[in-house]
Formats: sequence, C-alpha cells, structure tokens
Amino acid sequence: MMTVDINCDLGESFGRYELGEQEEILRYVTSANIACGFHAGDPSVMRKTVELAIANNVQIGAHPGLPDLNGFGRREMNITGQEAYDIVVYQIGALQGFLTTKGVQMQHVKPHGALYNMAAADDVLAKAIAKAVYDISPQLILYGLASSRLTAAGEELGLKTVHEVFADRTYEQNGILTPRNRSNALITDETQAIAQIIEMVKEGTVTSVQQTKVALQAHSICLHGDGMHAVRFAKLARTELEKEGVAVKAFRTFD
Repeated sequence: MMTVDINCDLGESFGRYELGEQEEILRYVTSANIACGFHAGDPSVMRKTVELAIANNVQIGAHPGLPDLNGFGRREMNITGQEAYDIVVYQIGALQGFLTTKGVQMQHVKPHGALYNMAAADDVLAKAIAKAVYDISPQLILYGLASSRLTAAGEELGLKTVHEVFADRTYEQNGILTPRNRSNALITDETQAIAQIIEMVKEGTVTSVQQTKVALQAHSICLHGDGMHAVRFAKLARTELEKEGVAVKAFRTFD
C-alpha cells in the first residue's frame, strides 16, 4: 500500500492564540511544522501549539525561518552558510525546550518560506541547514522540496529526508515552485488541487505550468493552515487519498 504524510504549518500567530481552524486541522494532518519565533510565533503560541499537536497525536517538527517578522519570512535575505546554520540551530533549540517539558520527541525540521526556497536551489545554504539538523540530532528528519538541493544535502549527510510536495502551489518544468509573485503560483480550485495530489502520490509526477510531466517523490504533502477553507480542504484531501488506497500517517511511522 502507498503511504503519505500530510504536514501543516502551524503556530504562526502572536500573543493571544487563536484556536478555531488550527485546532480543527490537526484532526486531519499527521505532522505539524511549528513556527519558532523568527518569522512568526512566540513562546506562548509555541507551547499551546505543541500541546494541541500532542493532544491530537500529531508528530511535531520545527519550522525555522528567516528573521523577518514584517515579511513573514517570505522575503529573501543575503545570508551566509554560517548564518543559516546558526539561525536554524537557535530555532530548533527554542521548540525543543517545550517538547522536553512535555516528554515528547521532535520528529523533523522543515525550513520556512524564503529560507526553504533559497535552500532548495543553493548548495551552501542547503548543506548548512542539513548540518545544523544533523548536529542537533542525526535522528531528526529533514523536510525539503522534492528533488531539491536541500533534500540532496540531507541524504548526503545520512539524515532521513522527506521529499515534500505542495497541494496548493504550481510547479515549473524544472521542478521548482512557481514564485509567489506570479499570478499562477497558487491553486485555489479544490478539484485541481486534489487531482495534483493524487498524481504526485500515485504517479510520482506533477504537471507543470508549461504542461510537462515532471518526475518527483512525494513522501509528504504540505497543506497551508492559513488558507481559505483550510480545514475543509484538509479533510477532503485525506478522504480522497484514502479512497485511492493511500495510507495517511506520519513519516516516522512509515514501514
């Protein structure tokens, strides 16, 4: 049976923690990427998100980003490999503190936003991030864009590495995500998004905006928790995958 993980970016608020959809979506995902304070989140939000993930038996990962609250970590910054290493170690440590108080293990690390996209194409940043994860613990799992420099760097170090795909993003024919500043970067039609998920998981390809088939691995599907109708889509995606005979569970529990 085919197996896939569904992950979601969570804890991306400040101060008073808004429950609602973030709490609901944890019923349908299997892994949570929790913001660590640089692009979003704060200590109270991190703690509460950890507690919600544990209550829903969802595996927890750190979601380190660039130090850019105003830009939500989506604006590129000119950083060195050493700076990338340091900010990732720092943010993993912040989340690890809360997990230690709860007696649970961190499953994975997934960079956020611009840091994620930069590392997908830049060997220096990719290797620095992978080394940061490895130095914290070789048992951690590294999430990166499928068939990217980041996943290659993780595999080279011997980390368990997840090739991640996106339900609501379009792809270029070279396998990268369409930049967000383009009008066709996001998929807003649920039927189209579900079809893309099924193709990626079952066929190992994605249809690019140039209408070419691009080969990729799909270990985990990213759903954005802050999107419109996020809970409804998460439920629909899981339901449709299971109808297609795909088991949905956290990557750590894959056979």
